[in-house]
Parts: sequence; structure tokens; C-alpha cells
Amino acid sequence: MLYTNFVDELRWRGMIHDLTPGTEEQLKKEMTAAYVGIDPTADSLHIGHLVSIMMLKHFQIAGHKPIALIGGATGMIGDPSGKSQERNLLDEPTLRHNQECLKAQLSRFLDFETDQPNKAELVNNYDWMKDFSFLAFIRDIGKHLTVNYMMSKDSVKKRLSAEDGSGMSFTEFTYQLVQGYDFLHLYQHKNCKLQMGGSDQWGNITTGTELIRRKLGSEENAYALTCPLITKADGGKFGKTETGNVWLDPEKTSPYAFYQFWLNCSDDDAAKYIKIFTLLSREEIDKLIEEHAQAPHLRVLQKALANDITVRVHSQEDLALAEEASQILFGKGTTEALYKLDESTLLSVFEGVPRASIGRLHLTEPLDITEFLTTYTNIFPSKSDARRMLKDNGVSLNKMKVTENTKITASDLMKSKYLLVQKGKKNYYLVVAE
Repeated sequence: MLYTNFVDELRWRGMIHDLTPGTEEQLKKEMTAAYVGIDPTADSLHIGHLVSIMMLKHFQIAGHKPIALIGGATGMIGDPSGKSQERNLLDEPTLRHNQECLKAQLSRFLDFETDQPNKAELVNNYDWMKDFSFLAFIRDIGKHLTVNYMMSKDSVKKRLSAEDGSGMSFTEFTYQLVQGYDFLHLYQHKNCKLQMGGSDQWGNITTGTELIRRKLGSEENAYALTCPLITKADGGKFGKTETGNVWLDPEKTSPYAFYQFWLNCSDDDAAKYIKIFTLLSREEIDKLIEEHAQAPHLRVLQKALANDITVRVHSQEDLALAEEASQILFGKGTTEALYKLDESTLLSVFEGVPRASIGRLHLTEPLDITEFLTTYTNIFPSKSDARRMLKDNGVSLNKMKVTENTKITASDLMKSKYLLVQKGKKNYYLVVAE
């Protein structure tokens, strides 16, 4: 079987930071298994995980075997890399629940069901670590690496020299040994010869390659490949918004908010992200970049990126709803589209819009629109202002124009709770019935 050049593919996409000598030759020679570790401390992946997942995706497309390793055991310890403090430790039922949720999300990217030899696999390091006694571990694994070697890692150095004097616990210090053992275990039991991850993982990954050589013999070859940590052009942290992580779980981040995240990327970021987070070919991407340069205001790149990744993570239907929801805010959406929104999307769309509240009791009888807009919600400062705009056809309720004669009742409430008032073209108010 011919293997497409995985390293070349990642290189033009800007997805290679470092790799050990011989990696490319190994991948050209035979079908190879590679793994990426995923932290199971939540029951959803977030977009920070997507780079390493896309690496596994490209790996499988190239004819090789991807392994996603859920760090059940390492999740109980905490990785010092890039962290300033220890993480919370999880119990086994929580880890198992998280694992099932993560597999469902991973299967949107990786093929776990194919009958081909390079079908994706999911493993959990808790399964081989849980019965390993402390004495056996320090005897069989610990003796192969010196403290000097472990202290030389950047992640350890940074924590030990922290100005606040917090240092690091023995538990975290041993993290690289446990991760190194994962690589050794997969090398021996799954013939896995490559570990991939973010550039902050280089120290942990090379500890694994070193452990394999020292324990199994210098003729054994294991490889490491890392991708750059994704940054934003403005220096901000990728994947973080004011409300926190952008999750793949629609309950944690609505498909609309997910779509908007990519749609709102800067031009520079979109040109970078479209290579990393989509499977579009070099020719397709070059064409989009050229098209975008001719009319940047049309946001061709951002739309192509947002469309592709929203469909992959969610669905074509979710993309259509997200696009419709986007139109609503910018004045082109219909009443029908507005009523189709689920509550979380409705709140996402109108996040930051001024809110008003009205007692539900006031809507049991028909309520005069002018009274509603002034006395009950203060959307207009006076009744004369409200009447003037109503007369000029400048007020909409739930995307329908209203007149001075309009009466409002509980039947107008969306989701039995919300009324959307539009004053002029751009001023929205979300009224909540309580």
C-alpha cells in the first residue's frame, strides 16, 4: 500500500513544530500507529483539542493507524506542562463517563468502525496503570531515567523556578514517567511507534522515546512529532472567549455560538485556521484566500472555515440554523426563523442586547403596546416617543411590524418566556416574562 506523505501534508498546513529524525522515513516505509493523549477532565472536547485531533485525522487519511489515548490515569495526577497549579483529581465513574462522551465526539473525525487495518482505536491508560503497584513501577520504569534527565525538562524547570515558590509535588514530577510508560506500553502492545501532541508536550513525548530505548534496547526506534501551539494574531489565547472555552458539546456551546466563533476570526487568523481545521485541499484554500483578498468585507475565508467545521462537529442542519440565526440579528431574519431557535441559541444570538422584564400576570389580559413599551419596560422614555415611532412603522415585535392598535398577550411569548422588540433597524431589546 502507498502512504500519502503525512509530514508534507502537515508541513504546508503549518502544523509541524518539531519531529525526531527518521520520523518521515518510518511513515513512508510501513503502516504506522501513532497516538495523541487527551485529558479526560471534562465530558466534552473543546476547540483547543482540535489541532491534535486533526493530526490524527490526517494520519488516518494517509493510511496510518490513529490511537486516541484518554488519560484516565494521568488525569488523576495532573500534567505540569503549561500549568501553574495542580488540577483536580477525578474518580473512576466520572472518568468512564467522560471517556464515552469524548469517543462520541472523536467519531465525528476518526473512523472507529472501518474494517481496514488502520481503523482508529480509543484506549485509556487507567486500564494498564490501575493494577501497577508503586514498587513495581519504580523498579521496572523509574530506574531507567535519571533525576537529572527529568529535571532538565522545561516544564519541570519552569515550575521549580516559579516566583511564587509553589514548586511542584512529587506526583506531578512523576507525570513524565507515567506518560513515558504509556508510550512504552503502546509500543509493546499496539506496535505504536509515534507519539504526537502540542509543542508544550515535547519533553514528555521524548521521555517516552528515551524510555523505550533504555528499556528495550538502543535498536528500538520510537518517534515524536509536535505541532505549534495555536495563537491568535492579536496575541490572545486561541479557543478562549469571554465566557470561557468553546466546547464541541452543543449543551456547553450552542452550534450558533460555535459558528460565530469561527465567523468572527480576523483575516490573518482565518487564513491560518482554514489550513489547520479543515480538510480543504491546498488548491481550494489558495483559491479562497485569493477570492477573500479581492473582497475582504464578504469574509469568504471566515464563512468557508465556519461552515466546514460547524458541519463536521455538529451537522448540516445545525449550520443552517446558525446561519439563519445570524441573519436575525442583522435584520434579514424572519419571524418563522426566530421562532425556530431553541432557547440557548436565542440567548446566544441576543447576548449583550439590553434586557427588560415584565410580570407574567400583566399579559393575562391584552396589554396595550404603548403601555408595554413605556410603563412596563422603559424601552421608550415617553408614550409620545413610542407613538411617533409606531406611526412611522419603526417598531417590531418578534420580527413583525406593530402599530398603535396592537395588543400583547401571553400567546406572543416565544418559548413561553421571551419577547423581542426591535426599535428602528438596529436596536434590539429582549423582554423576559417572569
